[in-house]
Amino acid sequence: MAIQRLSIRGVSVLKNPGKLSEQLVWPRNAPDSSMTITRVTMEPGAVSTRHSHAHAEQIWIVERGEGALLLAGSGEAALAAGDIIRTPPGDTHGVENTGREPLVYLAITSPPEDFSPRYQDSGEGTS
Repeated sequence: MAIQRLSIRGVSVLKNPGKLSEQLVWPRNAPDSSMTITRVTMEPGAVSTRHSHAHAEQIWIVERGEGALLLAGSGEAALAAGDIIRTPPGDTHGVENTGREPLVYLAITSPPEDFSPRYQDSGEGTS
């Protein structure tokens, strides 16, 4: 496997209302990668509803902002810059930006997933 150089200028951008997901490394630009890396930016009030990934582990590294980690049932936990959240395969999770500024986090998913079916605007664009 050869080294691959990607550029932030050419990433695919997926969009839902109040949520922008830059696909830094994903099956479309790195088909032999063992993970997907996404930078998610959520505007205040935006929600990523509770869901699970049956076969994938997901790790979030919160870079900026604050929010609520949505857990199974109606559980919630505070989320803030500097937090690292690890979700094992099959565990329910979601996030809501409860702050007054954008919530930005890196999501690392392994094995990789193509998240485009979960977005209203899944066209390829640049950031």
